Parts: sequence; C-alpha cells; structure tokens
Amino acid sequence: MAVEDSGLAAKGWKIDVISADHQNKPDIATNIARQWIDVEKVDIFMDVLNSGVALAVNNLVKEKNSIMINTGAASSDLTNAQCSPNTIHWVYDTYMLANSTGQALVKSGGDTWFFLTADYAFGAALERDTTAVVVKSGGKVIGGVKHPLNTADFSSFLLQAQASKAKIIGMANAGGDTTNTIKQASEFGIVAGGPETRRASAVHYRCPRTRLERRARPELHGNLLLGSE
Repeated sequence: MAVEDSGLAAKGWKIDVISADHQNKPDIATNIARQWIDVEKVDIFMDVLNSGVALAVNNLVKEKNSIMINTGAASSDLTNAQCSPNTIHWVYDTYMLANSTGQALVKSGGDTWFFLTADYAFGAALERDTTAVVVKSGGKVIGGVKHPLNTADFSSFLLQAQASKAKIIGMANAGGDTTNTIKQASEFGIVAGGPETRRASAVHYRCPRTRLERRARPELHGNLLLGSE
C-alpha cells in the first residue's frame, strides 16, 4: 500500500516487495537476509518482527552496509547497546512501554512486582527496562520467572506469581504467550489493575479491548500486560 501511495511506479520506478518466514529463529533470518543482500540485491529490510531476529539482522545490515527499518521488534537494545547507523528503530520499544506503564503504576500504588518473562530478547529487555523504572520510582521487584517462547501451560508460573503477593504481575511476553496467560490467569481469579479492582480489565499494547473474566477477589493481586511484539 505504501509503495502504491508513493506514486513512484507511475514515475517509472520498479519496486518489488518480497517476504519470507524466519520462524522466529535468528539463524534462519540471517541466512535469508544474507541471500537477499548478496544475490537478490535487496535494498531495504522492513518489519523484522521478533527482537532476537531483529538484533541478528541488525548486525548483518551493518556488516553489509544495507538498511533496516524496524517496525516489529521492541528491544531497546536496537537503539542503545547495539545501535547501528544502518538501522532505524521505528514505532515503539521496551523503554517506552516500561516508562509509560511502569512509572504510572508505581505512582498509583503498584509498588511490588513479579515478572512473567518470555525467555528471549524482547522479554529480557522489557523486564530490564521496567525494573529500572520501578526501582527509580520507589518500587521493588520481589520475584520473577522466565518461560519458554510459545508456552501452553502457565499454571505453575501463575501460582508462583500469586504466592509472591506482588501487587503487580508484570507480563513481559507477547502473542500466543500473552493470550494463554490471560486465559489461565482468569481461571486463577487473577485480575488486572490491582487488588482493589472489582472489574477485571487488561492493559495490552496491541489489544486495548481485552477483558479478563470477571472473577475479582480482594485477596488476589494485580495483573499487568506490559506490551507485545
């Protein structure tokens, strides 16, 4: 759509848009990107969803002096620790998610946190950035657990979070992991918004209308969805 809207085709430009499935695996993504640069002479990479994949392709485009405009991966390492003159980090990142939600929640009373973190680059970055904001704002992280990508059963993780008595359960995951966590959290009676919330509601970057089942109980603690990629 953007190529069509640009009007460049009418001026004689030939612009091809191609895509491939990297299966969320940095090595597969790097091989595809290398083939595209060396053989197919691709000029620019867009989207590059998944932070682990984006960080790998980031190194390749720097090596090959190509260009990546990242609109899918959220790790703030793309613009901090692994900043490159060849990569533009567009749209949102974990620093933004952490500072907008983390700071506000601590100020509103959510000063103890437990993290459910997806065990890859995005989850690690979101937990790290949010922890920094929580501590700076006067709160503290009292526990956390990492889970594999594409986890089906979150029951043991949610039980640990519930047992911690943290006011906020910070969910640093995305996609199907987020969906499964929401569903299973509702079965445990864990709600969003803190222990005094009577109507369950979730805060999620991509799904603002998400609602948990209405099972709020005052002894249970809050559940926050920080973001996704």
